[in-house]
Amino acid sequence: MSDPALKLENQLCFPLYAAARKVTALYTPLLKPLGLTYTQYLVMMVLWEQDGLRIGEIGERLCLDTGTLTPLLKKMEQEDLLSRTRSAEDERAVIIRLSKKGKALEEKAAHIPAAVGSCIPLAPEKALQLYALLHEILNQ
Repeated sequence: MSDPALKLENQLCFPLYAAARKVTALYTPLLKPLGLTYTQYLVMMVLWEQDGLRIGEIGERLCLDTGTLTPLLKKMEQEDLLSRTRSAEDERAVIIRLSKKGKALEEKAAHIPAAVGSCIPLAPEKALQLYALLHEILNQ
């Protein structure tokens, strides 16, 4: 290979991708008892923080488009984790609200961040540095 720029080891995207997959995999055994996928867990965290958001607001927070979110939210509604209702002010907007079951999951999920954090071998200051660097990329 003549162009070193095409080597996998020289790509920033690959370790980001592989690390994201590795971290996401840490969540799977913790989320399974709650009946949640990782993406559903992200939606729940957004709604636990602020219930009653429009789909677009959730998508903005999670960097997901409505085409990805809509089927996910429909499935979560079928599982009685949330409800989807048209906004009274704007019929085009769909408001997402947690159900009683969805709200109850927050307490059951409270241990997950610490459990995952304990599996990632980074000193707290390095974790904060990585967090800042990743957000620098995301905020571009």
